[in-house]
Amino acid sequence: MEKPDEACSINTASNTAGLNPSYIGQRDCILGLVPDTVHKVLDIGCSVGALGEQIKKLHNAIVVGIESHEQMAEIAQKKLDRVVIGDVENICLEDHLTQSYFDCIIFADVLEHLRNPWYVLENIIPYLHNKGVIIASIPNVRHYTTIMSLAFMGYWPYRDRGIHDRTHLRFFTLRNIKEMFAGAGMEIVRIERTYRIIETEPEGIFKYLRFFNRLSKYSSIPFLKDFLTFQYLIIAKKN
Repeated sequence: MEKPDEACSINTASNTAGLNPSYIGQRDCILGLVPDTVHKVLDIGCSVGALGEQIKKLHNAIVVGIESHEQMAEIAQKKLDRVVIGDVENICLEDHLTQSYFDCIIFADVLEHLRNPWYVLENIIPYLHNKGVIIASIPNVRHYTTIMSLAFMGYWPYRDRGIHDRTHLRFFTLRNIKEMFAGAGMEIVRIERTYRIIETEPEGIFKYLRFFNRLSKYSSIPFLKDFLTFQYLIIAKKN
């Protein structure tokens, strides 16, 4: 099912000087997808633990995080039940996790940063309970700003955040996302979208332009919605 949604709410955490604010805040749009019945959650790329802390408070769940950034991981350790410090692509998962243990595994803006997200997704499934779900947020490279930049300006729009974040290693359209989950033996059961007309949220004197982003979901008629979708929010279960 596809359902329009507001852009994720991100509130800057404290004591995080020098960290990109795009990756350390609360994630209300992800929180809203977490099932009420969760008890054990794995947050891959847990950052400073803001989302995990939200989940613990709302669902009284055990939350384990995996984070490669040591400064972020140290902050997250004070909020979550346990944090594994390391790169999810390099650590031996069986040394840290129990198979079929988690009823929810989260990739919040993580898969696009990995060298081989297809392998990571497939490799994490054994640690998901048979009735558990994977939740992922993934930026949509088919957004019209990508096409405009390539077709009319002749360059790739590297930025510090958003769809064209310069730290992204992989890029996805909805079709790519569906193929990735299917290849990992997962069935997507729910798809939501966040919409933006302006890809990077305007700041300073241009903040009034955020009004256009609030209107963007109402412009999401079938022909245009794939080009206005900023991010896909995915819920998937074992096939």
